[in-house]
Amino acid sequence: MTTPPDQDLAAYCRDVAERAKQASAALATVRGDVKIAWLRRTAALLRENGAKLEKANQVDLAAAPGYGLTDAAVDRLKLTPERIESIAAALEEVAMLRDPIGAVIDSTVRPNGLRVDKVRAPLGVVFFIYESRPNVTADAAAICVKAGNAVILRGGKEAIHSSQAIVELLAQAATETGLPADAVQLVSTTDRAAVGHFLTMNDCIDVAIPRGGEGLIRRVAAEATMPVIKHFDGNCHVYLDASANAELAEAITVNSKTHRYGVCNAAESLLIHAAAAERLAPRVGKALLDAGVEVRGDERFRRLVPAAKPATDEDFGAEYLGPIISAVIVDSLEEAIGHINHYGSHHTDAIVTADLESARLFTARVDSAAVVINASTRFNDGGELGLGAEIGISTDKFHARGPCGVDELTTYKYVVTGTGQVRG
Repeated sequence: MTTPPDQDLAAYCRDVAERAKQASAALATVRGDVKIAWLRRTAALLRENGAKLEKANQVDLAAAPGYGLTDAAVDRLKLTPERIESIAAALEEVAMLRDPIGAVIDSTVRPNGLRVDKVRAPLGVVFFIYESRPNVTADAAAICVKAGNAVILRGGKEAIHSSQAIVELLAQAATETGLPADAVQLVSTTDRAAVGHFLTMNDCIDVAIPRGGEGLIRRVAAEATMPVIKHFDGNCHVYLDASANAELAEAITVNSKTHRYGVCNAAESLLIHAAAAERLAPRVGKALLDAGVEVRGDERFRRLVPAAKPATDEDFGAEYLGPIISAVIVDSLEEAIGHINHYGSHHTDAIVTADLESARLFTARVDSAAVVINASTRFNDGGELGLGAEIGISTDKFHARGPCGVDELTTYKYVVTGTGQVRG
């Protein structure tokens, strides 16, 4: 897992990519029971090697102040026995997901007798660049391999020792269960130039997935020579329609905003129909303020909630990832939809309404990966939607949109079966 100091960086990256490509070819025919055995054996090894993992993690924690990590970032970096158990349990959950590879999506028989099957197939090699959270190392490896893909993991330098320890256990389990040894590789250098090298290797890497800050994602999108599955940010909205029930409006808005602040499906913006503003704004505004949220409202909202601070145009497009929310009064459903499509990030947007036609128009015209009716934005999550584990939530329209689980990490091919037909 170490890079010799005298080895050329470009040559090292090329070697990793080529080995991943070879592993992906082998993975295409690996049986589902082998992948299940690998995931379960890795879970067992994680539990057996908790002390080793915590020791490696301590090296990362000791270096964290030098990287200027916030207290929240250090907390996300930390491995405890409970978190190691959670990682192991997550791998077992992935093991229980159905294997997508070889599943027939559609099948028809042509008039000439040809059977045409549309069949799920792996993407091939995934290059995954992510932030410094050790659990993501295991999660990403599990999801990619379950979907039949080899994966090259490029984690943040802040978690390099923790990630290395986890990948060593993944490799040990691969050897024991017959999975290709290079199905999961961790980029062992922290040199940022390595990312640039990998992004040129579209002959070996089939898709890049960046998970982190906007700067990283924009860099990958600009430099990648292969497709990129990405999301930039999560400026999610809750719109309270004219007919919204007050109790539902309060509960859904507060949960969407405060359940967890630093996540991409937390609400950052509140819209209220003018016809319901006097009824809803004071109640919902007070609930947010009582929960410790700073509310930044337009002039009409502040007349109804004087404790709110003035909002700027920048506030309406902001992803705060903290206890701040923008608020605006709109004159119509159409204005709400226009506001969301203009300022939003096409991630998750919710409507609270008792009007079926309002719900229908909102879901049809709001251009987001997930549109929610009378429920919290926090439900745009692979596990909550019954899709299983995810590698991220995409705001793209191609190739995948919304939670990216095992199905989204596949493509398809057409398998055509005949009995000797020739084309005349």
